[in-house]
Amino acid sequence: MTEPEGGERPAPELEAELEAEPGAAAEQDEVVAAAEARRAGLAREARGLMRAAASAMLATLGKDGHPHAALVTPAIAPDGAVLLWLSTLSEHTRQLARDGRCSLLFQGPPAEENPQTTPRVSVSGTAERVEDEALKAVWLARHPYAEAYAGFADFSLWRIVPRAALMVLGFGRAHRLRGVDLVPPPGEAGA
Repeated sequence: MTEPEGGERPAPELEAELEAEPGAAAEQDEVVAAAEARRAGLAREARGLMRAAASAMLATLGKDGHPHAALVTPAIAPDGAVLLWLSTLSEHTRQLARDGRCSLLFQGPPAEENPQTTPRVSVSGTAERVEDEALKAVWLARHPYAEAYAGFADFSLWRIVPRAALMVLGFGRAHRLRGVDLVPPPGEAGA
């Protein structure tokens, strides 16, 4: 029998019932397959929203444990990691250097006047400073205007591998995603 998402197995009573009823296991497999297809569709939508965003809100942790939010300009690496080009003069960069735990909020255009209808995805992960010219080129391709300051000594590339995400597609339409869901499959446009 295929395990439901998250690796949780059905309660022993349900498992016995599924084994006793002909076709019950096949029905459960169909339910699991439908849930996996839905998750794949939501993940594709989240990846598209992240790639389309010219900016995002980055939340970091201060020395005192209080959160700090800052506007950043992300790019998405081919493996789904979030790339940021940050200056050490910025508070959020110094906070990431101390504690890499962070989250980012990506927003799409509002569906209507009510801002709660705006599609958005909040991604959590851990940031690390990286020196990778290929990834820097990915970031600069998304933000070509930044070429003017790309060589400044106080700037560096940061990479955030998504650990988990929460996608909200409007009022009462929230969906949890795993970090692995944000890794694009081979051949996905924009990957």
